[in-house]
Amino acid sequence: MFDLEHLKKMEEGVQLFNEQKYWECHEALEDLWMEDRQDPTRNVYWAVIQVAAACIHYRDSNLIGARGMIYKAKEKFRRCRDQHILTDITFKFLDWQELEDIVMKIPDGTTSTLQDFADLFEFRFKHYSAEGKL
Repeated sequence: MFDLEHLKKMEEGVQLFNEQKYWECHEALEDLWMEDRQDPTRNVYWAVIQVAAACIHYRDSNLIGARGMIYKAKEKFRRCRDQHILTDITFKFLDWQELEDIVMKIPDGTTSTLQDFADLFEFRFKHYSAEGKL
C-alpha cells in the first residue's frame, strides 16, 4: 500500500537516485521493501533498489554485477505488472513506464555490454513529489 509515509520515504529515495547517490537510495528504500513481506507493493520499492544497484555496478564498470541486478529488477517489473499493483502513483510520479522500457530493453545474460546500461544510468525521475506537486 502507498500511504503518505511511504510516499515521503519514496520521495527521499527518488531524490537520492536522481543525485546518483544509488547506495543511499537503496538504504532509504530498504525499510519500505522489508516492512511487509506480504504486501505486493514492496516489488515497486524492490525494483527501484535493484535498478539503483545496477547503476552502482555500471558506474564501477562491473558488467557481471550490473547484469545480475538488472535480471532481478526485470523480474520485479514483471511482478508489478502481473500482480496489478501499478497505479497512477507509479506511472505519474515515478515515470514507471519510461523506467520499465529502459530496463526491459537491456539484453539478458551475456549478450549485454556496459553500453547497454548507459540509458539507465542517465535516467532521472522527473515528476515525483509526495505532496503531489509536479
